Amino acid sequence: MLVFRITKTKYASDISGTGAAIYPGRWNKKSTPVLYTGINTEIALLETIVHLPPMVSPSLDILTLDIPENSIMKWQVEDLPRNWSDYPAPTLLAEIGQEWISEAKYLALQVPSSIISTSHILILNCLHPRYSEVKIIDQKKFLFDPRLKK
Repeated sequence: MLVFRITKTKYASDISGTGAAIYPGRWNKKSTPVLYTGINTEIALLETIVHLPPMVSPSLDILTLDIPENSIMKWQVEDLPRNWSDYPAPTLLAEIGQEWISEAKYLALQVPSSIISTSHILILNCLHPRYSEVKIIDQKKFLFDPRLKK
């Protein structure tokens, strides 16, 4: 399965999950390496934009990653706590994510995006035994439209 990630050029080739371990997200705790990706480039862009300071136009790359299709757990909105999409994220989500990571049954967890719940992101467990099967198949400069800085 192909998934997408848009990130700062400086760190784009590092798919070790170090960034999320230092700056945890909605689905992971500090010190836990995961990689946040999207099912398409559009949700990958939205997930990046919401974390950028206003008026900043960083140098970005877009990665296309190939991940094993037979190691994905899928959760739908109805599987999640009622307040799952709140901002800031409820701490319960990091607890749920941490449990999923620790179980290590699946390499990837597909969840609805908190930005647009009809689209999905995939969190990759960088500690999973099959993580070595995740491959960067394309990396290129992402042309950031300056109108998105507003």
